[in-house]
Amino acid sequence: MKTYAFPGIIEDDILRISAGQIPYMRTSWFSGVMKENERMLLDAIGCQGGRVMFFTSSGTAAMESVVQNYVAAKGSAFIIDGGTFGHRWVQLCEYHGIEHEVMQIPFAEDIDYEALEQRVAYSRPAVFLCQHHETSSGQLFDIRRISDICHKFGTSLVVDVISSFLAEELDMNGMGIDVAVTSTQKGLNLPPGAALVFLAENALKVDFRHNNYYLDFQDNLKNLERGQTPFSPATTLFMQVNERMHRNLEKGIGNVIAATREKALYFRRLCAKYGWEIPAHNPANAVTGFFVHKNADILCDELQKHGIFIMPSGKPHFFRVSHMGSDTYQDLDDLAGLISEIENLPR
Repeated sequence: MKTYAFPGIIEDDILRISAGQIPYMRTSWFSGVMKENERMLLDAIGCQGGRVMFFTSSGTAAMESVVQNYVAAKGSAFIIDGGTFGHRWVQLCEYHGIEHEVMQIPFAEDIDYEALEQRVAYSRPAVFLCQHHETSSGQLFDIRRISDICHKFGTSLVVDVISSFLAEELDMNGMGIDVAVTSTQKGLNLPPGAALVFLAENALKVDFRHNNYYLDFQDNLKNLERGQTPFSPATTLFMQVNERMHRNLEKGIGNVIAATREKALYFRRLCAKYGWEIPAHNPANAVTGFFVHKNADILCDELQKHGIFIMPSGKPHFFRVSHMGSDTYQDLDDLAGLISEIENLPR
């Protein structure tokens, strides 16, 4: 099987970590693994002086934890709703009764940053919620410009970096990001099941709300001091995080990002060759979203007959290919060629 859906193709030896016996987690050995994970992750995202909490959950739980603990303590939010995942911030604030304002961004378009500044200047929200990369469309937003606006008006910046961590340049301290969330099944190129919340040094000074038992920041930060989580963690998945981060740091984070970017650019040249439209105004490295011409209704099923997976979407004829993972340029050639063949099957 070859998968170009997240998390992409994972090396066999990393997969085998989760196939063995599961060590007991309440040990000094596992605490050492988790403390090392935190050090490596903070270094990779440029969050020196901060902390990273580990949740056995999906990325959405990490987003919800931020809304319940951090945004609720701050009081109000401004949200960029640029697609499925931007809208999730809206849904979470609605669900938890958080005062919020929404700026709707059309599918695959960039933000009008001048209009954004005017709206933030007028409403002066306590927290700004956005995606770095709107995964549903492939559009990358300019976090440095957003950060400049937030800091001009004293607004705390919270960013979903679930599909940009280890795929785009990220420096939380340098970019002025107070809180960031990610999960294991994107840039870390690991199975789903764990989510991470990064808190910059400034964010650690907030008097967090206590609105969730499992996702409580104070409890998780207290347990983090001993290299543990309050409740049973996805033990082998965090062991895989450890191995992945060792490999990434050995390669160099810049080289990891560059490799993803080069695969993205290569596949986009194949899209041009076959005449597939890429709608994103500023495509991110993590994924290419593209429109095919014909046979969209059978494309995924036909690919699966060949043991291949790509990502469909709610848009007709629109598909996404992940550039995370250990696939090669030859794999991308073969994938694009097969998609073209399926496009041209007689019906």
